[in-house]
Amino acid sequence: MSKNDILNQIDQVLESRKSEDGDNSYVASLYEKGLEKILKKVSEEATEVVMAAKDIEHNGDKNHLVYEIADLWFHTQILLAQQGLSSQDVTTELERRFGLSGHTEKANRSK
Repeated sequence: MSKNDILNQIDQVLESRKSEDGDNSYVASLYEKGLEKILKKVSEEATEVVMAAKDIEHNGDKNHLVYEIADLWFHTQILLAQQGLSSQDVTTELERRFGLSGHTEKANRSK
């Protein structure tokens, strides 16, 4: 299974959770609670990523950072799905940017 396949599989699961009961599915419960709850979870996970990265200086545990980034990615995929988007939309944008200077890409956004 390629790395992109796992993102697509997660997208499919997240889409299927839209029709499930929140009592039976964590993702469905987030959908039921709405955008604000999903944004709060993304924010919490982003904070945990920052904290895990800072902790590496103290404890050297890079695995914890990977774990927290996986949580962040997952919750951003929930946000994408809730908004009718998918990981494919993000990978398409990353492909568009590949090989493009960050300065050039930023300048293009401000036009």
